[in-house]
Amino acid sequence: MQTASKKIVNGWAMYDWANSVYNLVITTTFFPAYYAAVTSLEKFPDGITFLGRRFVNTELKDYVLAVGFLVIVFLSPILSSIADYKGNKKNFMRFFCYLGAASCSLLYFFDKDHITLGLVCFMFAGIGFYGSQVFYNSYLPEIAAEKDMDRISAKGYTMGYIGSVLMQLIGFALVIFMSSEKGLALRITFLLVGVWWVSFAQITFARLPISPKSERKLKTHVLANGFHELKIVLQQVIKMPVLKRFLSAFFFYSMGVQTVMLVAIDFGIKELKLEDSKLIITAVIIQLVAIVGAVAMSKLSATYGNIKVLIFTVTLWIGVCITGYFITTEIHFYILASLVGLVMGGIQSLSRSTYSKLMPETKDTASFFSFYDVTEKLAIVIGLFSFGFIEGLTGNMRNSLLALIAFFVLGLLFLLVTLRTQKKLV
Repeated sequence: MQTASKKIVNGWAMYDWANSVYNLVITTTFFPAYYAAVTSLEKFPDGITFLGRRFVNTELKDYVLAVGFLVIVFLSPILSSIADYKGNKKNFMRFFCYLGAASCSLLYFFDKDHITLGLVCFMFAGIGFYGSQVFYNSYLPEIAAEKDMDRISAKGYTMGYIGSVLMQLIGFALVIFMSSEKGLALRITFLLVGVWWVSFAQITFARLPISPKSERKLKTHVLANGFHELKIVLQQVIKMPVLKRFLSAFFFYSMGVQTVMLVAIDFGIKELKLEDSKLIITAVIIQLVAIVGAVAMSKLSATYGNIKVLIFTVTLWIGVCITGYFITTEIHFYILASLVGLVMGGIQSLSRSTYSKLMPETKDTASFFSFYDVTEKLAIVIGLFSFGFIEGLTGNMRNSLLALIAFFVLGLLFLLVTLRTQKKLV
């Protein structure tokens, strides 16, 4: 196939620009800082009461987000199946976009008297973001030839990092100019994230083509068919030695990658007592370095191959987690954060394009990316739950890093097996 026009490719990448503000502002910087302040030990010395039980504040946040991911695990196969058969994946992508954007904006009303509202909106914002991602990702093999997938995937992530940094700077400016009302400034930023997301997404929706309908007939009820489709995809994956081993590796290292990205700022706040302003600046640096990482990994993969570059990247992630367990100073955190940024952009972009290359030629791309998405989301559920559970059990977030190290090591082992299998088949 031929790569789509520049207009369509840029329109596709523009969705990363639109929705990545959620990833940076809500999951990585402003919201964790605001949540930590609103739910601090000073305000809730006995922990946060939720559903009749008391939790450590960050432990509860990890659980709520994990539940959101679990919802996506069950919804994604159903919706992806409908999208494939009806050819209307853009409509589902639009629905989740609006759900996520509205939930971000509703965080404007989150304060110490409305903890449950804040957590519910936080969960639905995640459902909106990750629910739309499965349909967004599934467009990649439809608009890009195999030789261009790494470059276009990296382009999407690069656009996302640039857009999210701009929104971050807007929020940072509000905090500076409204220094006497920092809480209000942060809540206005949450409102603007939703507006930004839904506004720029219109460019994507206007440019992306309508996907072709599946040529296969429904074999089960429409609600059950998604899981039937996952079974079909699994049966194909099992017969593809390289793809099977790659997905096993992806499952384990995703437990580590996504969890680190979601809890890094919490770690800086609780373990190193860093100021909010310094954490926000650090997050901007991470995003800028991540642009370099995404582009660099794309170029390295062209020379050395995707699997070899992923092996190198996962090895760096193991080093990040081991170092994180021992760091005690502010400067150590900044150095480590820069390394996280470098490997964060590369591993996400390269994982997506590697899967696109290894999957068989098919028109049912949403079902295949639903399988990819379910694999990733199940990994995140396990990663977040493990991290929160170990912190709640031991009272120390550093101990949770030990579980992430184990996940990365397992991912690395499966990547090595993938590389060996790939060489045998060449």
